[in-house]
Amino acid sequence: MISHLLLLILSAASYKRIFILFIFFQAAFTVHAELAAPGYTIEQAASGKLAYDKNCGSCHGHTLSDGEFAPPLKGESFIQSWGGKTLDKLFIKTVTTMPSAAPNSLGDETYADIVAYLLQNNGVAVGEIKLAANPRLLAQLLVPASGDYPSGGVSADVSLPAPEITTPNPLDKIRPVTDRMLTKAPAGDWLTWRRGNDATGYSPLKQINKKNVNELRVGWSWGLPAGPSTTIPLAHDGVIFVQGWGDVMQAIDGVTGTLLWQYKRWIPGSVPVFNYRKRSFALYGDYIYMPASDGHMLALDMKSGELVWETRIADLEKGFRITGGPLVAKGKVMIGTSGGASGGNYIVALDAISGEQAWRFNAIPKPGEPSGDSWNGMPWEARSGGSVWTVGSFDPESELAFFGPAPTYDTGPLAKSINKAGITSSALYTNATIALDPDTGKLIWHYQHFVNDQWDQDWAFERHIYKQKIKGKRKTVIATGGKLGIYDVLEASNGAYVGSVDLGIQNIVTGIDPKTGEKEVDFSLQPSREKTVTVCPNNAGGKNWMPSAYNPSSKLLFVPLMEICMDMIPVPADEKGFMTTGVRLTARPLPGNDGKYGRLQAVNLEKLNIEWTHRQRAPITSGVLTTAGGLVFAGDVDRYIIAFDQSNGKELWRMRLNDVASSAPITYSANGKQYLAVTVGHGVIAIDRKAVVPEVRLPLTPAPTLWVFELAEN
Repeated sequence: MISHLLLLILSAASYKRIFILFIFFQAAFTVHAELAAPGYTIEQAASGKLAYDKNCGSCHGHTLSDGEFAPPLKGESFIQSWGGKTLDKLFIKTVTTMPSAAPNSLGDETYADIVAYLLQNNGVAVGEIKLAANPRLLAQLLVPASGDYPSGGVSADVSLPAPEITTPNPLDKIRPVTDRMLTKAPAGDWLTWRRGNDATGYSPLKQINKKNVNELRVGWSWGLPAGPSTTIPLAHDGVIFVQGWGDVMQAIDGVTGTLLWQYKRWIPGSVPVFNYRKRSFALYGDYIYMPASDGHMLALDMKSGELVWETRIADLEKGFRITGGPLVAKGKVMIGTSGGASGGNYIVALDAISGEQAWRFNAIPKPGEPSGDSWNGMPWEARSGGSVWTVGSFDPESELAFFGPAPTYDTGPLAKSINKAGITSSALYTNATIALDPDTGKLIWHYQHFVNDQWDQDWAFERHIYKQKIKGKRKTVIATGGKLGIYDVLEASNGAYVGSVDLGIQNIVTGIDPKTGEKEVDFSLQPSREKTVTVCPNNAGGKNWMPSAYNPSSKLLFVPLMEICMDMIPVPADEKGFMTTGVRLTARPLPGNDGKYGRLQAVNLEKLNIEWTHRQRAPITSGVLTTAGGLVFAGDVDRYIIAFDQSNGKELWRMRLNDVASSAPITYSANGKQYLAVTVGHGVIAIDRKAVVPEVRLPLTPAPTLWVFELAEN
């Protein structure tokens, strides 16, 4: 390498180039020189001892090697784990895992003190400068690979035999994910939150079918980081990738359940964090695209878990955050923001290789822009909402990406029209399907499903893409439903309205125009400070983000629903109430309800009718999986994962788990065998739905777990 650089110097055309290369040499050798044993002060180590004794000693032991519940932190075992590695890795590990009940809670300086104390106990000499609480500086320092260790670990004269490798590492043969795969996923893979970019949630696997599904048993399980678990796992070439609470990504052997690698995001204590549930991540090329709690999109190497690049998307200090997940198509990583204040939310596209921003689309336009005068005269800075909190879809035929911005957070200024020419109060692009060009971010078409939403009835969820006959011609269409439990079908190329079906759980919309899809609304149910009104469904939705699934063979859509309404009760004049509507909300069962709140419906989207309905007491809390084996899978608030016969809704199998399924089941195959997988770990959805079934008991705290099921061996 040095000889090549010398040749470059000799061929340099100017002293300037030589000087630049000299600086490069100087920096390179300086960094190399700094990769030595780190220093710390005696006072810092003393402070670290106090912090360690208080927060770590009960598990690791007060001598650092006599703990009953955690491994030694001094001696040979410590050096086997950390010797020869840069110090930033030890620092980040300490921050993100200690103390076990409250990681990242002590402050960066305290964590640096604890690391200094660990170094002191592992033979590292005292210095004159404190150890920095900065991973970038610590990355220039090495933990010594040997030293004088008083106790702990394996005896020095013991030579451990090499481990027996009984199965090959599937990462060795994992393939890059291509655009073609995302259009038509390999049969055994689950590459996006809904398997492919068409968002159908359908698998062609049929080894597990109606005849043998009752033979399903637990194959293996894996504990996830403590916290709600709503992210749907992905599977590719026999590897399961799963994102856990606190920005953890793990790769697991889909056959054996062996952890292959894990990545934990380190966020400095001074950086704002919104550690909220996330719904998805993405695979593309050799990378995993993972949204993080500090508003960044991360690209990780699929084979190693190493961070490749990071790009800030959401400004948490202004209230923006990432709660959905990315859509990847045509070399772009597209993801929306939620929350936020002035000006509303937006969709950002990043270059999949470099992470550089390619374009940004504002979900709420400014006055004077197309659709910008649909906010009842409100200035742009006062407009809010338009959250994009569900993953988009992509149609390779029209080359369009589809997203659904949510309603505004401030409905009051839209409640009464200002009656000014050219000004409407429809509040675009909320509750609309927007079709964007992935190359440029240009809006190609939009269709608003529900105008001026005063009830928080988001139409912001998955957009299914499939083929359907329209007037004798086979066309690509989009089907999407909102909280109201009404599904609209549109042509993918231009947004032309095809038809709608109402699943029977709402009372706001009284009619739908058969030509345009425009909804007639009962305005007597609008929130009011004068009277209480009962509205169906409640603001958690008859349908919510838990995705439905479309089976292209049977042409049936399977939708998880809930039969709960709400009373909108006036609050005193000095209170804004829910979404500035002047009311507060309480739950009420659907009129005529018999105590069964969970509903799974099969809908024929070509005939626009309901084929069958399954009802049960426990509300359904997960998304739906449909397979070529004639099965539909879903989970409920009572901790069951259930298999249904897709032809009639008959229950065929159920198993109770340790917590509530709050994401969606997937299926994949490896080594010729089909598996069913689901993550559990209750969050807000389960807590909301539990209100109507008080007999249901949830774990004291979320118990997130990845469960994998297989057919019993005969």
